[in-house]
Amino acid sequence: MMGALPLFQKESLLFPPACERVGRWCGRVGGIALKQRQMPASTCLLYGYRVKRRKMADKVLPQRIRDLVPESQAYMDLLAFERKLDQTIARKRMEIQEAIKKPITQKRKLRVYISNTCTPGKLEGEESEKVASWELRVEGKLLEDPGKQKRKFSSFFKSLVIELDKELYGPDNHLVEWHRMPTTQETDGFQVKRPGDVNVKCTLLLMLDHQPPQYKLDPRLARLLGVHTQTRASIMQALWLYIKTNKLQDCHEKEFINCNRYFRQIFACPRMRFSEIPMKLAGLLQHPDPIVINHVISVDPNDQKKTACFDIDVEVDDPLKSQMASFLSSTTNQQEIAALEMKIHETIESINQLKTQRDFMLSFSNNPQDFIQDWLKSQSRDLKLMTDTAGNPEEERRSAFFQSSWTQEAVSRYVFAKVQQRRQELEQVLGIRLT
Repeated sequence: MMGALPLFQKESLLFPPACERVGRWCGRVGGIALKQRQMPASTCLLYGYRVKRRKMADKVLPQRIRDLVPESQAYMDLLAFERKLDQTIARKRMEIQEAIKKPITQKRKLRVYISNTCTPGKLEGEESEKVASWELRVEGKLLEDPGKQKRKFSSFFKSLVIELDKELYGPDNHLVEWHRMPTTQETDGFQVKRPGDVNVKCTLLLMLDHQPPQYKLDPRLARLLGVHTQTRASIMQALWLYIKTNKLQDCHEKEFINCNRYFRQIFACPRMRFSEIPMKLAGLLQHPDPIVINHVISVDPNDQKKTACFDIDVEVDDPLKSQMASFLSSTTNQQEIAALEMKIHETIESINQLKTQRDFMLSFSNNPQDFIQDWLKSQSRDLKLMTDTAGNPEEERRSAFFQSSWTQEAVSRYVFAKVQQRRQELEQVLGIRLT
């Protein structure tokens, strides 16, 4: 019964005499006294107050409320399900964060179109000089590209070299090169124009731009590991798998590898540390082989087959990666969930306050006389604490209080303390020590 009284301590001090206080109290339960206890979240945000951090336990209904309302068990079941759902979502978010740190790619087909046009030379009867020439175009696009932003053709390559017939164009003019630079502008294709009226054999060397970079292994190590061209991380993983499968790690000194006959031939040492592998592996890695395309530039106006198509396997970013990144960076759902969480906390607080009001009313209605007496005693104790009053003023105002057995000793101690205080003051004024 008395457990609910501290909620109304401040308000009770504003009321006059006991009988009037109780009457006005019962009429104001759920009013100002309770509203001052907790501001709504919207008010706190409006006036800049700091909203306290909520905990999961703040959403749990107390057992006494669940006993009064059996239907509240459905809410507790939902709360348990929400806890499991939050744990699952948190685990999945961590898995997504780890996944997007690694490259997520998928293989697609890049169709390369190689075509050429030719311009005939001077015709008979014309006075102006006109030299025959041809123009080679290299273009391409991804097949079945679902992305809204189309990638430029040049973005798939690190370099492009077109080698023309050296006998026709000489050693200084038979190579056309394009290499990616930090300031390179991406383009949809490449074109080369040269004079000539005969068919020209050309070779296209396309170097793919792998992200992350890929390397070609030394033929001996490639046969041993079963890896030809891969990223550095994949090569290291394959190397460690070979060491582990063949038990090359030293049993006593774990940081050493005991090389078998194949490793001795490749790394030229009988034993090596794990820390030495990257340095030794660097000499066995080479740039990947370029894609080689042989083509004939036809200048015959009657030739209809002037366009050739080639399909190249390229790796592009998986669209799922961008969706995963947008999911992690999205705050719309989080803000909505936070608003609903705040609403649940406020509702639980309101339920607890209503339960407190109900207990207060029931206690008063069951035994009004005892309730008022206990309540007055409680308010008296609260008033004493709030005003920092020492002792018991109600008993001290009666003469019987000073006729107790302890009074004589208390007076003697008080007089002795005053004499000692006065003696210290005199010693300080006279500058001597009294004995």
